[in-house]
This record gives sequence, C-alpha cells and structure tokens, in this order.
Amino acid sequence: MMSCRAGDFYYGGRWVRADPKQRRFPCVNPATEQIFDDIGWATPKVVSDAVNAARECYDQGDWSSQTPIQVSRRIMLLRRTAELIRKEKGALASTETRDCGKPLEESEWDVDDASGVFEHFASVLERRVMTRDVDLGDDSFAGSLRAEAVGVVAVITPWNYPLLMACWKVAPALAAGCCVVLKPSEHASLTCLHLASILHRSGFPPGSFNLITGDGQSAGAALASHPHVHKTSFTGSTATGESVALAAARQCKPCSLELGGKSALIVFEDCDIDKAVEWAMFGCFWTNGQICSATSRVLVHSSIHDDFLEALQARSLEIRAGDPMSRGTRLGPLVSAAQRDRVVGMIRRAEEEGARLVCGGGRPKGVVMDGVGYYVEPTVFADVDDSSELWREEVFGPVLAVRPFDTEEEAVVAANATKYGLAAAVISSDAARCERVARRMRTGLVWVNCSQPCFPQLPWGGKVGRASGHGRDLGEAGLDAYLDLKSVVTYTSADKWDWYPQQHKSKL
Repeated sequence: MMSCRAGDFYYGGRWVRADPKQRRFPCVNPATEQIFDDIGWATPKVVSDAVNAARECYDQGDWSSQTPIQVSRRIMLLRRTAELIRKEKGALASTETRDCGKPLEESEWDVDDASGVFEHFASVLERRVMTRDVDLGDDSFAGSLRAEAVGVVAVITPWNYPLLMACWKVAPALAAGCCVVLKPSEHASLTCLHLASILHRSGFPPGSFNLITGDGQSAGAALASHPHVHKTSFTGSTATGESVALAAARQCKPCSLELGGKSALIVFEDCDIDKAVEWAMFGCFWTNGQICSATSRVLVHSSIHDDFLEALQARSLEIRAGDPMSRGTRLGPLVSAAQRDRVVGMIRRAEEEGARLVCGGGRPKGVVMDGVGYYVEPTVFADVDDSSELWREEVFGPVLAVRPFDTEEEAVVAANATKYGLAAAVISSDAARCERVARRMRTGLVWVNCSQPCFPQLPWGGKVGRASGHGRDLGEAGLDAYLDLKSVVTYTSADKWDWYPQQHKSKL
C-alpha cells in the first residue's frame, strides 16, 4: 500500500475504503509478473457517490465562480500542485514504472511534464478574460459574453501515460472551475491515487476533485452515463471511445475523445539518414511502443530505402531492453500479458501475410529473468502491403512497418490513406517541401524533422471526422474544452419598452 493513500477511492474531500466483500484488482509489475499491490473496484453506488460529491461542490457555486478572487485561488492551487508533483517526482516515477513497465527515465520525464501541465494552465488562466463586453450596435442594449465552468466532468484515462494523461485533463478542468471525477485505467491507477493525495494536500475544496478505480465495463460505463455528469473527457481505444460517445449522445451531452492512431512518417531522400533513423525509432519504440500517436508507418524514398532499412536494423538491435527500474534501459515490458499476446499475434499474422521481418519479432535477450516479463523486441517489417493489418491497424507495441515511395504526391496520398487522423511526421532538408506536406496532412498534429515531441503550449488531438476522435487537450484550447459560453443581454434604456417596436422588427 502506498504511503500517500489512505483509502481506495477519494471523493468529497476524504478517502473511502472499498466494501471488503467486493473484488479487488491486482497491480502486476509487467517486468516481474508479480502482484505488488491492489486497487478497489468501484460499484455503481461508489460511482454515484463520487459524482454526487462533485455535483454538490459545483452546485454550491463558490468553487466554479469566475470572480477575480476565485480565479486567483485556483491559480494558486494549480501552482502548489505543480510544486508538490516536482517534490514527489521520485516516488511518482518509480510507482509508474512498476505499474505500467515504462523505463524509469521515461517515467521521470512524464512526471516533469505533469508538473509543467499544472504550471501551464495556471498561466493560461492568468491571461484569460472570463467576461467581456460585446458591442451590439444598439445603444438600448448592453451585451456581455461570459465563460463559465461546464460543470461536473468525467475523466477516463489510459494506462500508457497514467499520470500525465490524467493531468492533461484534470488540470484544465480544475482551472476552469469544473468538478472532476477521474477514473484511470485499472491496469495503471497508482500514480493517479498519488495525485489525489497531492491535490488534497494542495488544498482543493471537497468535491472539486474525486477519484474512483475499477474497470471500464462497469465503473467507466457507469461514470460516462451518469445523469449528473455534464461532460466526459476520454483517452483510449477507438472502440471504447465510440461507446463513450454513444453514452453522451443519449443524454445530449458533450464529450472529448482522444483515440487511436496509425501515424505516418515520411522520409525524403535529402535527409540525414542517421538522424531520420533516430526519429523513426523514437517515434515508435518510446514508451515500449504503446503510443497512440506512434509514427508506426514509415514511408521512405526508394533511393535511400535500403540504406535507411539497414541503418534502422542495426540501431534497433542495439536498443537495451531489460529491467525498467534500471537506468539506461530503453525498452521495458508491455503493460500486461494480454497486450503482449495481442502484439505478438499481429507480428505472426504479418509474417503469414508475407511481410519481411527485418529484425525483432520475439522476446529480447538479456532481460532480468529469462522468460519472465511481458517483453517484445523492437520489431521492423519491410515489404508491407498497404492493405495488410499491420499497415492499417494500430499495434500499440514496438513494431514498425516500412515501405518505399517514389514521389512526394505518392507519399502524401499513402500517408493520408488511413481511417485515423491523429498525427503525421515529415523529414527533409527542404523547408518548402516540409511546409507543403504539413499542409496536406489530414491530421491534428504534424511533426517536421522530428516525431513525438509534445509541448503544453500547443493543442493535442485528432482531425475531426476521423477515427482518432475530436476535441483538444493542452494549449489554450485545453482550457476552452471545460468552459461553456453564456450570452447576457441587458436593456439599458430608461424608455418604456414597446413589446413590438417597429425599429426592432427585423431583430425578432
């Protein structure tokens, strides 16, 4: 049991123990396959209690008020939270690594980024004008536009970036004055429980932040469909996102969805091959390949295709896999046995379909204990058909598919030939070509001469109308996602109002 945690769930400003008769979910270290903790399984009553605590806080009105005093208070609390996250970086990072298997140094980066997200939204809130006057073109009336908190927000987050994805949503929602109920993935909940402790100690009022744990089919579904939730923000698979969207649609409520991806990396002939290989590896093998925006489809100009593939093979074989708690490890285990089996299954089917296995495909050598841990080697395929599962579907593991192209037009068309629309990347020394390609990518994100860097100042999300979802996290838009606009019209004239004045006929 973590020292920061005084119970299984957190709502209404207090820790609550799960019913001892209810099942619990084991926390398994993916590197050792050993159970090292467990979490509570929220029943429908627990979900309702958490939502009702949030609703009570919101209905009281003080927390969600946009008065200068209350806005300043929220800014102070956000910055205090950022500071506590930084101070507790060691405990958060080691817990994250044990819980989901990513290398410790990557977990440390994520904690730094989580702190930075709270700082970012404190700064955004400082700059934001919540009420502004609007000229209506009529001296008899005054207009104002007010930004108000959406209300009670259900936040459902994935297991690949447990703490960071939660902060991407929780920080702006709290900044806006919303009241949050967070349900992290049952496969990696522990750092979110630690976050609840930090927010409690930071001084957030009871009910402004609440946390439950459990699976998606029961706890997540009950939360997304609860009648007192005003909006749901979800990051996860496209299939689950469709269910979340349906639950919101049935109640005419908004939802933000950050879903899957099958992003392309286009490598042109004028690139530095060694640098391009490094970005290709980072774009797919980082976080053990479990990245929704992974540039896992690599399109390489035919004139450098063989040289690129040779360099990629050599560098992939050098990647150090092993104990994720050991510094210098660059590839840890996948999050669970089920995820490992899914990835291995896609690798085997790709081989059966005729794709050429360049390297990887099995279990890496030299890991902590032979045969233990949910490891998959960095894997590269060539000669991948564009109709194959490997080219079209998200793997969510360290698997790259490489194909050649001859012309810029061919590369752009191939990159856009996907149902997804989250991200894309282009590598070339020709700035004009990079700009042309970036403009034509039907994605919410484009990286130029890099892959995967993410900054809180820029919004993150998929192209509308595609299977990567809609809505934005981060940037100024990240705060907008949790604000609702209210128009106020005031009659200011001293004259008696004629219910049907001639001068206003055209406005009625």
